[in-house]
Amino acid sequence: MRIISGKLKGRRIFAPGKLPVRPTTDQAKEGLFNILANHYNFKELSVLDLFSGIGSVSFEFASRGTTDITAVDNFYRCVKFVEKTAKELEVDIYTLKSDVFSFLKKPFKSYDLIFVDPPYDFSDEQFEEIVAAVFKNNFLNENGLLILEHSKHTKHPSHPNFIENRKYGSAVFSFYKNQ
Repeated sequence: MRIISGKLKGRRIFAPGKLPVRPTTDQAKEGLFNILANHYNFKELSVLDLFSGIGSVSFEFASRGTTDITAVDNFYRCVKFVEKTAKELEVDIYTLKSDVFSFLKKPFKSYDLIFVDPPYDFSDEQFEEIVAAVFKNNFLNENGLLILEHSKHTKHPSHPNFIENRKYGSAVFSFYKNQ
């Protein structure tokens, strides 16, 4: 994995083998962060990264100056890898080992931006459950943005707060705004 922009631009992060992850591709990250850069001051954002895996997206935010980042993953080795790497890179990322569905059942705090990258083989119902829980339990600040990454073969979860899809290779980002 490579950090594509910011103070850590070009740094490569090598995850240990056998972690159950599928990091967001560089092409998809670059497209996503180009969109976000036109709308947000990264230094002012609070970010929640669900199914964070090796922290690819969290490290992109940290590289751009975001200091309020929470990374949640169910796999202990992923959480420990993000903690260790954040310490080495001298960035602030709060990590939490938790099942995302359990985490979303009780409000933790609200965020400006939530990035969700679940396994691509999730059912439509699981994707819809994530989106519904974020809005039902007020995880987003007013005008906050939920970004759900999924495969081009997955139908984006329908929800009244849906605003658009963006496709980058095999990855699709569905955007939902808390209005």
